[in-house]
Amino acid sequence: MKIADRNFLQDLEEKNLAPYAAKSRNSRGREHPENSHLYRTEYQRDRERIIHCRAFRRLEYKTQVFINHEGDHYRTRLTHTMEVAQISRAVSRALRLNEDLAESIALAHDLGHTPFGHVGERELNKLLKDYGGFEHNRQSLRVVEILEKRYADFDGLNLTWETREGIIKHSTPYDKPESNLFNPQEQPSLEAQIIDIADEIAYNNHDLDDGLSSGLLSFKEVGKLPIWQYAVSIYGKPLPLSEKSQWREIIRTLINILVTDLINTTIDNINSNNIKTYEDVKNFKCKLASFSREIEELNDDLKKFLKTNLYQHYRVTRMSLKSQKIINELFHIYTEHPDTLPGQYKEEIEKNGVYRTVTDFIAGMTDRFAIEEHKKLTDPSQRV
Repeated sequence: MKIADRNFLQDLEEKNLAPYAAKSRNSRGREHPENSHLYRTEYQRDRERIIHCRAFRRLEYKTQVFINHEGDHYRTRLTHTMEVAQISRAVSRALRLNEDLAESIALAHDLGHTPFGHVGERELNKLLKDYGGFEHNRQSLRVVEILEKRYADFDGLNLTWETREGIIKHSTPYDKPESNLFNPQEQPSLEAQIIDIADEIAYNNHDLDDGLSSGLLSFKEVGKLPIWQYAVSIYGKPLPLSEKSQWREIIRTLINILVTDLINTTIDNINSNNIKTYEDVKNFKCKLASFSREIEELNDDLKKFLKTNLYQHYRVTRMSLKSQKIINELFHIYTEHPDTLPGQYKEEIEKNGVYRTVTDFIAGMTDRFAIEEHKKLTDPSQRV
C-alpha cells in the first residue's frame, strides 16, 4: 500500500481540486525557508501551527457579543472561529477548492482581535489615531509574523504567503484590510474570498441565536424578518410547538440557504466569467465569491435588524461602555507609567516603543484578564 506522503497528497490536489483552486505545491512559500514536511502539505502545516499557538487558545475567553461571564452557552471568539472554519470547509469542498488553505485562513482570521469584540477594537483605534490606528486584520498578521514565539529560528509562525495574504485581505463590513505587502492589485484566492462570506454567515446567525437565547431579541419581531419568513417557507413542514425549537430549526435552515446560495452563485460567477486558472482568479476585476442579489438583499435586512435590536440594545450598550472604559484606562495607565507593565515588556518597549508594546499587550488580552488587570491597577483593595 502506498503511504500518503506529501507528494501523494499534492498529487491528490492536482487530481481532485478545480484548476482555479490554490495548490499547495505552487505556494509562494514562507518568509523563513524551512524543509517541507514528509507527510503534510504546506497548508496543513499552517493549520496545525495556528491551532497550537497561544493566540488561538486565548480566543476562548474573548467576546463575540456577550462578555464571557454572562453565560457559558453564548458564542466566544473561539467558537465563532470554529463555525467560520466549518462553513468554509463545506463551501470549499463543494467548489473543489483547497479546504486546508480555507481552514487555515478561517482559524487565523481573528487572532488579532481585542478583548470585548469590536468595542475593544474601536476604542484602541481611537486611542491610536495619531499613531497609525488599530485594525484587527493587521494585528492578526502581526501575531502570526512576529508576536508568537514558538520557534528558535524565527519569530511568528512562519505561515505560507497564501495564508498570510488571506488574513490581511479578509474583508467584511467590519473590516478594512491593508495589504500593501501582498500585491493589493490582486484579488485574494477563492479560498480567502469564501472566508469573508463564511464569517458573515456565522456571526449573523449565531448572533441571532444568542440574541434569542438571551431574551434581548423578540421571537415575534424576528419572525417578521423577510429572510426568516423565506426560511420558514423553505423549511417546508409543520414547525415545532415550542419557540426555542422553532428558532433552532429555522436558523439551521437559514444557514443552509445562505451556504447553498453562496456555492451556487460563486460557481455561476466562475463559469460566466470564464475563470479557468488560479491566475484568472487573482487578476479578475472583483471578487467572485458572492451571494445572489435576492439573498444579499434579505441578508442586508437581517444585518440592519441585528444592529438596531441587538448590537444597540441598552444592555449591550451598557456593557460596551464598561468595556471602553477598561480599554481606555488600561491604555493610559500603561503608556503614562510603562513600569506597570510586566518585566518582559521592557525589552519590547526598547525595540518597538511604548505605544506599540502597549497595543500588543492589550490586544492580546482575554476579557477576563483585562477585567482583572483593570481591577488590580484601579482598585486599591485588589492585590497587584
